[in-house]
This record gives sequence, structure tokens and C-alpha cells, in this order.
Amino acid sequence: MSRDGELLRRREIIESLLHSIGEDPEREGLQRTPERVSKSFEELTSGVEQSIEEVVGQGVFNEECSEMVIVKDIEFYSLCEHHMLPFYGKVHVAYIPDGRIIGLSKIPRIVDMFARRLQVQERMTSQIAEAIQEVLQPKGVGVVADAAHLCMMMRGVQKQNSSTMTSCLLGSFRSDPRTRSEFLDLVRNKLR
Repeated sequence: MSRDGELLRRREIIESLLHSIGEDPEREGLQRTPERVSKSFEELTSGVEQSIEEVVGQGVFNEECSEMVIVKDIEFYSLCEHHMLPFYGKVHVAYIPDGRIIGLSKIPRIVDMFARRLQVQERMTSQIAEAIQEVLQPKGVGVVADAAHLCMMMRGVQKQNSSTMTSCLLGSFRSDPRTRSEFLDLVRNKLR
């Protein structure tokens, strides 16, 4: 189906949804809503169309660095695949190089690639770690994600102050308690 055909199909679906909840899609405030929602979902799920090769590109370099590299507080926004409501928060990513490093801007791009799709936080956290492992083959990778889920805040249990933390530890982050502890301590403590 062509892009225009897809946009028309989505518009019809969104108009039908508006009708089903008792709204009038022709009402002034809703007349352009189907197009806006369609474009929003296209942007919010754009990570599905990306590959790790495309995101990383030429951003891997040979470097004899062997100390932990951490990129903290990477903001992300995603959509819960169960309710299609947003969840958002911060991801902290670390790795220990083994002869190769990645351009620092590539790490948030990897986070966005996996966040911008219908997702669950547990899978997203693992996908980020596994992608960095695949690209760099480092000694270890650690990823921690902390997020607020609107599906828990706005509906269901309605717990506005809850957050969900997930982690994925690979290589030395899993096997070496000192490495794991150093990473988690650095994530917990604000050094700024």
C-alpha cells in the first residue's frame, strides 16, 4: 500500500475510534486530529524501521581503552505495547571496551531506536544492551532503565509516584561483582 493509502487508512481508523467513544470527528477541535494522531504514531514508532547498522554507521573506532565508559541520564519516550500509552524516563548505559569504542552520540541513538516502537521496558533494556554487545564485542555491558508508565498512572492502579527499574548486565558486569557494583554506584550517585 502506498504512503498516501496508509495515511488514509489510518485516518479512517482514528475517525472510527472517535465515533466509537461518542465524539464527532467533524467538531472543530477534532477535524485535523486523525492526521495529527497518524503522524504522531509514525514518529513514535519510527524505531521499527531502523537497524543497528544504520544507527551506528561509521561510529565505531579502534581504541586501546579499557576503562568503563558510562553515558547517564539518557531521556527516552516509548509506548507501552499493552495499552499504547506512553512510558518515559532515563536510561544509563555503560560498557568496558575491548579494543573498540563507539561515538558517544550513538548510544542515545541506540536507546531511541528501541524506545521508538511499541515496547515493554524489560525488552527495551535487554535490546539496548544486546545491541551494544553485538556492535562492540566489549568486555561487558550494563544498562539500567528507570521509567514512569502512564498505563499505571492514569488508569488501573493509578499510582502516580511509582517508577519501574530494569537492568541488563552482560559479560563482566554480570560475572564480576566489583564491576557491577562500580556501575550501579556510579548510576546511583550524581557526580555533578
